[in-house]
Amino acid sequence: MWMLVMFDLPTDTKLQRKAATDFRNFLLDQGFERSQFSVYARFVNGKEAFRTRVNQIERNIPAMGDIQILNFTDRQYRDIIHFSDQGRRAPRRNPEQLVMF
Repeated sequence: MWMLVMFDLPTDTKLQRKAATDFRNFLLDQGFERSQFSVYARFVNGKEAFRTRVNQIERNIPAMGDIQILNFTDRQYRDIIHFSDQGRRAPRRNPEQLVMF
């Protein structure tokens, strides 16, 4: 399953800009990839892993702003239609599953 974090954080003051940058860097450090400036995605292995990531994000949110977290299936993620520079991009590929014996 995938999780998508979308946020709108204030950047009026230097302190707010630092908080927004720190939050973006936190998401990158947690293995998220940037889809757009305020939209980050990450593959998680099930609902328990999703809840764990939500709890980690909750502990690191800035004092002000709006943050929304969505979860969806591999197939829904793969079916996202992406346009960039006025052209359609190839469908995204899901990461290979890690199998441990």
